Amino acid sequence: MSSTTTTPTAHDAGSLARADRVVADLGLGADGIPVDDPATGERIATVPDLDVPATLDVLGTADRAGTAWARTSPRERADVLHAWYELLVAYGEDLAHLITREMGKPLAEARAEVAYGSDFVRWYAEEAVRPGGGYRDAPKGDARILTRRAPVGLAVLITPWNFPLAMATRKIAPAIAAGCAALVKPATATPLTTYLAVDLARRAGVPAELVQVVTTSSSSAFSEAVLRDERVRKVSFTGSTPVGRTLLGIAADRVLRTSMELGGNAPLIVFDDADLERAVDGAFAAKMRNGGQSCIAANRIYVQSGIARDFTDALTERLAGVAVGAGLAEGIGLGPLIDARAVEHMTALTADAVERGARLRTGGVAVDGPGHFFAPTLIEGVPADADVANEEIFGPVAAIQKFTSEQEAIERANATEFGLAGYVFTESLDRALDVADRLETGLVGINQGVPSNAAAPFGGVKQSGLGREGGAEGVEEYESIRFYNIARRPSA
Repeated sequence: MSSTTTTPTAHDAGSLARADRVVADLGLGADGIPVDDPATGERIATVPDLDVPATLDVLGTADRAGTAWARTSPRERADVLHAWYELLVAYGEDLAHLITREMGKPLAEARAEVAYGSDFVRWYAEEAVRPGGGYRDAPKGDARILTRRAPVGLAVLITPWNFPLAMATRKIAPAIAAGCAALVKPATATPLTTYLAVDLARRAGVPAELVQVVTTSSSSAFSEAVLRDERVRKVSFTGSTPVGRTLLGIAADRVLRTSMELGGNAPLIVFDDADLERAVDGAFAAKMRNGGQSCIAANRIYVQSGIARDFTDALTERLAGVAVGAGLAEGIGLGPLIDARAVEHMTALTADAVERGARLRTGGVAVDGPGHFFAPTLIEGVPADADVANEEIFGPVAAIQKFTSEQEAIERANATEFGLAGYVFTESLDRALDVADRLETGLVGINQGVPSNAAAPFGGVKQSGLGREGGAEGVEEYESIRFYNIARRPSA
């Protein structure tokens, strides 16, 4: 077994100065909710802490702006979104440094998030000028049926901390494209990126009142007040399944349109006929992207017996070689976890698996020093009753279980209440498609570890949520379908 126990590499001074300049330029004030750097524990900013009356005032401002925005042309919305995309690209380095400073991921990954998050804006700029609709004859021939899409109305968008730009843009951009106003509540751990992204949207021509950012220390009071307000017609939430259930309960009272991207417990299946190098690369990406702090991270890694030893050895070597440190440093492969509780959770999951008979191959310990670091970890021989085999890990712990038959792998993969993502590695096209069809998930990565794409509909089944973000389907979540029945003139 090998492990990383040294003090993590510190932020590069030049990159740190740039990130802090970006924070200062936001001008958010000195009072309110603290935002800390997870790599150092240092306070980097405070953001406003709005109470319910202030939030409802902001909501009213957005709603009034939405009435006018709904009457704009698709071309006008598209032009504004294109301009926003160009600004996101132009300010990409500032955004990346800010993401790393407040969330902790390595700068290279933050840059990748900027590209990914910006792509949603470009995609919906293009979708804005392709509104859905149709024209058909009624079956009896006595009428013509015209269908069109209309903005659903004011949307409440609640985003998580792990992808602070991408989770915001993939909600805000389709709302704008559809003609809706938006009230955005980012996670209090990582609100700064959202503030900058919305500021860039306003510079691009999005009306200043149309998209409002609300930060508050009382999420429950926010949800109760806002989702019960008669002006709100849509809620989109990304976060945990328990919180999603609570929001759905409130939304049900007012029959709100809802999109819920909730928890995951992604299976990753490696068959004996997989290309070993590609499988290891894909599993590493699916596990370690964002430090494992992703709802589609590989959670349960099932490896067929014939390839298990070679795969496990190779993945162990990859994980043991990852450099751990503050994200604003060169060559870092793993940054901090978001907070101390996350480190405690990784420690508990690892200890429980080992106590139940699993073998720790690398890592398994918190890394000494300031900040919230946990060593890249691999555990093999994980028993089915271990916590790490049943809970969403949300960290850099790879938990490997062996299997024998295809049917066994599918049954074990589907033995969960969650159904967001799954992964299949095999050189057989027939097997890849057959297994993907049988997995109870909303998306499947086949021979790759990063399946997300702005052009594709992202979302889950079972307890992993409902609705879709991305693709042509994403804008439909912010639209109502209407139809007009046009009587035909009786023939002479």
